[in-house]
Amino acid sequence: MGGERKRRRRDGSEVPTMHPRNRYAASAPDFAALAELYPSFRPFVTVSDRGRASIDFTDFSATRELTRVLLLHDHGVNWWIPDGQLCPTVPNRSNYIHWIEDLLSSDLIPQISSSVGRVRGFDIGTGANCIYPLLGASLLGWSFVGSDVTNVALEWAKKNVESNPHLAELIEIRNANAVPFPSESESVVSEVAKENILEPAVDVAMPKPHTLVGVVKEGESFDFCMCNPPFFESIEEAGLNPKTSCGGTAEEMVCPGGELAFVTRIIEDSVSLKNSFRWFTSMIGRLANLKLLVSKAREAGALVVKTTEFVQGQTARWGLAWSFIAPRKVILRSSAPAKNHHSFMLQGLRREHGAFQVLKSTEAFFLASNLSCKTDSLSFSVNVTMSDEQIEAAILHGDDYAGSVEDSSAKLQSVVKGISFSITVFEQSPGTLLIKGSLLNKALSGTFSSLFSQLEDTLRMECLSKA
Repeated sequence: MGGERKRRRRDGSEVPTMHPRNRYAASAPDFAALAELYPSFRPFVTVSDRGRASIDFTDFSATRELTRVLLLHDHGVNWWIPDGQLCPTVPNRSNYIHWIEDLLSSDLIPQISSSVGRVRGFDIGTGANCIYPLLGASLLGWSFVGSDVTNVALEWAKKNVESNPHLAELIEIRNANAVPFPSESESVVSEVAKENILEPAVDVAMPKPHTLVGVVKEGESFDFCMCNPPFFESIEEAGLNPKTSCGGTAEEMVCPGGELAFVTRIIEDSVSLKNSFRWFTSMIGRLANLKLLVSKAREAGALVVKTTEFVQGQTARWGLAWSFIAPRKVILRSSAPAKNHHSFMLQGLRREHGAFQVLKSTEAFFLASNLSCKTDSLSFSVNVTMSDEQIEAAILHGDDYAGSVEDSSAKLQSVVKGISFSITVFEQSPGTLLIKGSLLNKALSGTFSSLFSQLEDTLRMECLSKA
């Protein structure tokens, strides 16, 4: 049996699936079984002639009861929110938690000096539902600070924490409005933002949301922050999806300038707090905004920027992560077979993603990886050169060479200095590009394979046409 065939987009990339560690990845919740176990859920479940159980996702009461039952049944968490508050979907929120878990365990960047023992996260705008702290604490034992600005959100977030005594010591709910303003940190971030040309996405007269600066206390450090930002610019825009009813107040769903302005604010704050967090992250609702925010994070000086796509039924969501901590090592260990040449195709590209733009994106990728590179616009190629220290780390600590210390030392002596590998962009036809990589330093085959694979992932995300 060949197994299930993977779905692909026009550009050849795979349609993402639910995170493999998500408990709902193997099978969706069994509504019929849950209705038998929880009488309060039973009135919301209907069974078709073919015996398929379902609920009406346009009914807020049904989606809220489903969330309550899933949290209790699968996570041992007692939970409730009042009418009108944003009701989260448990499988999707679990995806975000597991992606952060991947970032923290990737060893891409080192831990900050004060980050020891239990993982500590900061949830910007935790809401009345307090879903991320509750999931992170119950699934992985993480500790959290969850912030918010409305009295209802703060009151119910605290109630949800207090309803779970086994998690209560792990979660602090913090009032983001209790911020001294203007603060010294606020002045610092304003100056740094100007220096880094982070253009405001909203009119300067608009009050800026409290995200991190002033809410994070002096001397605090965190492994990460996360955020489900207000995606919309108006409450009318927020109500355009008739297929679901997850509730949500104006404070939870709407911000002047929408998610672009809100996450831009987080990026601005992150410049001031770059030494207090390993990773800054946010969920993003629009692909166009993701691309703009990736650029803003890089302009702000982030040394590492990562993205992902979350599966959420018919709704597309993305994750953005950035860090100001220099990568521990450029090379991720790779079990890929040694090859001197690699290539991949980008298909179905829009006009703005031509060969030159992809060439510049390739250059930016290697510069963000702390590699020296030289771009030749005539030949549409990027020549990448690794430093002696990077080559030594790759050979002695990576998977490029297996052997004794003496063997590795001998290998180092034979390494050819100069260009390590070259990337070339070819236009095959309008909307189709071929990216080819050629290894010039044979001692770096595993390194080359690993980096080329990461380059492919990055370019597919940046050039992705929304299906």
